[in-house]
Amino acid sequence: MKSLHVVLFFITMVFACSDHNFPEADAIINKSIEVSGGKRFEHSTIDFDFRDRHYKAIRDKGYFLLTRTTLVGSDTIVDALNSKDDFIRYRNQKKIQLHDTMAVKYKSSVNAVHYFSVLPYRLNDDAVNKTYIGKTKINDKEYHKIKVTFNAEGGGEDFEDVFVYWINADTFKADYIAYSYAESDGIGYRFREAYNERYINGIRFVDYNNYKPKGSNIDLMAMDRLFEQKALHLLSKVELININVQVSDY
Repeated sequence: MKSLHVVLFFITMVFACSDHNFPEADAIINKSIEVSGGKRFEHSTIDFDFRDRHYKAIRDKGYFLLTRTTLVGSDTIVDALNSKDDFIRYRNQKKIQLHDTMAVKYKSSVNAVHYFSVLPYRLNDDAVNKTYIGKTKINDKEYHKIKVTFNAEGGGEDFEDVFVYWINADTFKADYIAYSYAESDGIGYRFREAYNERYINGIRFVDYNNYKPKGSNIDLMAMDRLFEQKALHLLSKVELININVQVSDY
């Protein structure tokens, strides 16, 4: 009888842990944000260049302004997105009217680059849902595996994208990221391996090796195994250069 009680207690604890998402994904992400810059993100101005374009992010107490500047011949094109979800394009400092479909496309592109540039910051946004998957190993290092999805409301145009983060169990840094996204002919998959870590004025930045699967019928949750099995193709490198960071008092 005593052994039965022990078994029942163990089963109860397993289901309790599952129901309460133990260990909590929120706590792991909070720690990852802290070691990557923490509150410095919230009161910062960050400039960088990426693929022949200049990006700037101004963040202050919940407000943000994200811009992308592109030189096209003698013209200067500035795309601007703010925390009120307003998107405006300027040509030579004059506002220009865009068709709705093009505005959505440009807005998503600007947001995506800024989003990746400061990960894991913004993983505590209201529209973000986090699920703890479990512990795993990549290259003999232990990681917390966390799935991230987005609500339709507040999740942006690409709210159906699904992300997986591998947070180092010792350093709490996000070393690997995988995600799925909608393509015209189905679902696309990417796996990113962080490298070239550097801290600039207390904020962590990394570059990424950007991989795609070699085969089809991909399971997003198994991308770490495909990486270790060398079943991913190096598609590109995501490199931020000329980074400048200013942080105000917080």
